[in-house]
Amino acid sequence: MTKPKLLETRPVEETETPSSAADPFDLASLRLNPSFIETAGVKKLLTTVPVKRPSPQDFVRVHPASEFRENFAMVDLKDDREEYLVLPAILPELASEVVYKTVFTAVNRQGVVFLWPVRLPAPDERRTEWPRSAREAAERAMTQWIRMKANMSLGAYEMTVADSVMADPVWPKVPYAELVQLAFRGRIITTLDHAVIKRLRGQS
Repeated sequence: MTKPKLLETRPVEETETPSSAADPFDLASLRLNPSFIETAGVKKLLTTVPVKRPSPQDFVRVHPASEFRENFAMVDLKDDREEYLVLPAILPELASEVVYKTVFTAVNRQGVVFLWPVRLPAPDERRTEWPRSAREAAERAMTQWIRMKANMSLGAYEMTVADSVMADPVWPKVPYAELVQLAFRGRIITTLDHAVIKRLRGQS
């Protein structure tokens, strides 16, 4: 009876990693392609909406649809650079504290969406060139990229229209009511006991 042959084993030699092997931490190989994020179901959430005038360095556009702007009564705290919405029911008691503004939906070239309040000129005011020129700029921005800068000598805002043709803005699929809610969180005056009203009247 023949004995089974034993398999001949040899020690396994360690192979050296070639110097040309890919670095597993090479950022170029790890970085996700932007198109992958789009197809992976990742959605950019809009959580912050500033309330401001356009920066004089920014080209901006204004949403042309009428449902993306509205007139509001507001309290403007200039020292704090904050604006508060005011409930119309309490306006008779706040005639001297409020101003009336159209709040436009705007976006800059970086894609930052913001709300742009423009004061409605009062019929008894002499200096109306600031709100008038700002409103003219907002209306022009509905169709063109514009830049707005204050000219103190002129007493009005000046507009610059972009020389080159720029792509139309991509607006977020968020209703205007939600933009207002995000922008004015904690900044709505609903009663005369509000801290801002007491502050304006020297009661706190």
